[in-house]
Amino acid sequence: MARREKPLDPDAGPVQAFAVALREARREAGQPTYRALAQKAGYSASTLSEAAAGERLPSLPVALAYVAACGAASDGWEDRWRAAAVAGAVSAPVDDATEAPYRGLARYETGDAAVFFGRDQLTGALLELVREHRFTALSGPSGSGKTSLLRAGLLPALQHENTLELRPAALRILTPGPRPVHIHATALSAREDTAGDTVIVVDQFEELFTLCTDVSERTEFLRRLLAAREPDSRLRVVIAVRADFLGRCADHPELAAALRGTLLLVGPMSRDELRQTITGPAQAAGLMVERSLTARLLAEAEGQPGALPLLSHALLETWRRRQGRTLTEVAYESTGGLHGSIARTAEDCYAGLTSDQTGLARTILLRLITPGDGTPDTRCPTPHAQLGLGAPADTAAVLERLTRARLITVDDGVVDLAHEALITAWPRLDGWLDTDRDRLRIHRRLTDAAIAWHDLHRDPGALYRGALLTAAEDAFPPADRPCELTDLERDFLTAGTTARHREQRIAVRMARRQRRFGVVLSALLAVVVVAGLLAWQQHRRSEEEGRRSTLLEQTALSRKLAAKATALLRTDAELGSLLALHAYRAYPTTDAVMSLRAAAALRHQHRLTKHRDGYFEVAYGRDANTLVTLDSQGVRLWHERSGESRVVVKSRAAGRIRLSPDGRTLAVEERSGLQLWDVATRSIRTTLDAGKGVVDVAFSPDGRTVAIAGYESPTRLWDAATGDLRATLTDKNEIWSVAFSPDGRVLATGSDKGIRLWDTTTAKARAVTLADDTKFGLYLAFSPDNSRVLAAMGINDADHVQLWDVTTGRTRARLDADDSAYMAFSPDGRILAVSNDDGQIFLWDTATGRPRTVLTDRGSVYALMFSPDGRSLAVGTDTAVRLWDTDLPTEPGDAIRTICRAVRRDLTSEQYSTYLPGQPHHRACASG
Repeated sequence: MARREKPLDPDAGPVQAFAVALREARREAGQPTYRALAQKAGYSASTLSEAAAGERLPSLPVALAYVAACGAASDGWEDRWRAAAVAGAVSAPVDDATEAPYRGLARYETGDAAVFFGRDQLTGALLELVREHRFTALSGPSGSGKTSLLRAGLLPALQHENTLELRPAALRILTPGPRPVHIHATALSAREDTAGDTVIVVDQFEELFTLCTDVSERTEFLRRLLAAREPDSRLRVVIAVRADFLGRCADHPELAAALRGTLLLVGPMSRDELRQTITGPAQAAGLMVERSLTARLLAEAEGQPGALPLLSHALLETWRRRQGRTLTEVAYESTGGLHGSIARTAEDCYAGLTSDQTGLARTILLRLITPGDGTPDTRCPTPHAQLGLGAPADTAAVLERLTRARLITVDDGVVDLAHEALITAWPRLDGWLDTDRDRLRIHRRLTDAAIAWHDLHRDPGALYRGALLTAAEDAFPPADRPCELTDLERDFLTAGTTARHREQRIAVRMARRQRRFGVVLSALLAVVVVAGLLAWQQHRRSEEEGRRSTLLEQTALSRKLAAKATALLRTDAELGSLLALHAYRAYPTTDAVMSLRAAAALRHQHRLTKHRDGYFEVAYGRDANTLVTLDSQGVRLWHERSGESRVVVKSRAAGRIRLSPDGRTLAVEERSGLQLWDVATRSIRTTLDAGKGVVDVAFSPDGRTVAIAGYESPTRLWDAATGDLRATLTDKNEIWSVAFSPDGRVLATGSDKGIRLWDTTTAKARAVTLADDTKFGLYLAFSPDNSRVLAAMGINDADHVQLWDVTTGRTRARLDADDSAYMAFSPDGRILAVSNDDGQIFLWDTATGRPRTVLTDRGSVYALMFSPDGRSLAVGTDTAVRLWDTDLPTEPGDAIRTICRAVRRDLTSEQYSTYLPGQPHHRACASG
């Protein structure tokens, strides 16, 4: 007999109403005991009983398991749970006396050491480096927690340090800012009144490159920091620099030398460290975190670069919505989750502003960002005085609201973004940046120039003139200046405009005087000048026509020879290479350069197999030395370096083959379906139903799941080990291709209606649809960081390839690729290989959108695939499989040297008369 439960009022709230619905499902099942339900649901009886108690909302998995154990239909329960979660997640205002244990987007300070968890091991490693070296560096990507590690980890450790190796006399922390030497001259000197060393910690070291525009001041600041390495120095320096600015550090030889052996990289947190970061601050504050919430945060944040600020903000917002002393998963859901909490907080803050204040908020936030130039956008700390825009009351209200929402910080008169994660996590701000990027760059230069003008006591020589003044006036018309420019900036532009008008008036007066004088002089010299000018013009016109005629002849000959060279490379590589050299020497046209690269590339490939029957498919596993090929004899497993092979499938495959990343499972398309072979035993493990045939196949990164897109059938996810069906994706479109993200959480499907992104856990489509009005579905690949999708149009219909942002769906780059047939992306996403119907394979640089080189194969291309290390490109044709090196000569000089070392003959007289009519006979290759 089931025990009686405490009566509930469904009108008491959404949590109670949901519990009443659960009890009704149990009543309709015959009122089974919770012990009986536990045996079916896989959860304990107490957990299921608590789910229907009405005291708090159960987690979604527990609720669905409860319903399934009662035998009720699962339709609609997930939507009902989410509605209850949103309605029941009422924010609990925090008492003024209650300090949050999490810092959100703000950094951890020295006084926060008691709630700073998860970085003990890294703090110890950094402290050891500081003991051993006088100059130390800490580097990691944005969002990896460098600033908090310095302030809440290293500095407290140094304050308690009292060893002979390191006994700090003083601890100083600073950021470079726009004028590092001018601002920090005193801080850069050591204390001489004690026996210990002065430790200087330089946070946000990249500001030296993004904010400091004076090269001499930057050089002097580096010199003073590096002086700590001198034997008699009393300084120790620790710098923290973003990983994407290490290349800028390498531009300074002395700084690069100082970083050797002293650089500590901040990598992603381990699972245990993440757990400490989540639960440690709560426990220190006497709070609890639901186990289901901890597990969910670990699953969402583990291995995610730059996830720490997102995690900290989500936990802070969850703490603000806590139930009693417990941080619940329901409260976390209401914040928007790991990737949505920042955007939700920012949108809530923005929605509370008036119409006048929203424009002011946009201006202020954009002032706090330095747009990247080949690097990601960065923060731009700005003095409070430079934000005196619009009505003072509105400015104060906007700053107060942004500060209260923890989106910005105000410290010692300087306003700054709370964290750079806000730039990419808030779509509205990201959209503002995309719209105003060029205008922001003009604004940053204008601000620096106005400050320099002020420092020079408003010297007229420091004013804008010419193109700089025109660009600034166009970017900031007079009507926009009061609400977008500071008083100093407006004065600077006004002074420049006034100086230009004054100079124009002076120039007009001088011109009038010169005209009067010139009239007399012109009358005397008119005849001589006219006659000389006519003669000179006739001579110049004759020379120009001669040069133009010669140039046209040279470029036409160059293009003609380049075309013949490209055609001959497939049948006579040496002759084609010689013609490519002559094409370049005739004139360095684009066609000639590409033919040179194609000829040089032929020396960087070798044939893997000599079979000449059938066509070839290729596939790599996780091991770059192992390659699988398909020909008319079956499927072979090759060792790339030794050339040895063994047949793993003797039956004739119908088409595609795929090797799982762990190399254990081989997927082979047969007419009966998709066969999964065990590579070790060379036996069929299972056969999967592919409907009327296989369109595309993809393995998940862990090799446990295989996705199959079939003709006129939905895309299905199968268990690669057992052959069990895991999920079916509901999509009415005809699917062309499938691809897993590197973390395995997202599956992209391409069709004639666009590209959709699917959650592999729930088999549900995500909100973002890429290219929903174009045919971009045949070739798909993810970038290694899961943030971008590369895709191309279909065979014979593809004239370009596009790169999309997974989060926003916006296009990031576009590559022209005419008549493409097959494509492959390198593992790092930097190279795109595209073949055409003529057997040519173009290697494109996805960052610049330009072709790097072209490979000329001797057969029709049927398959392309990069090795896992990206060093080789396997090409399957109707005659062979060839492996090409991807590190190919691209500069004409390197290509010429490669060709001349390989080709040891000259063009004959007959060949000259055929390809170089009327040209003198001379050697095609330089000696050596």
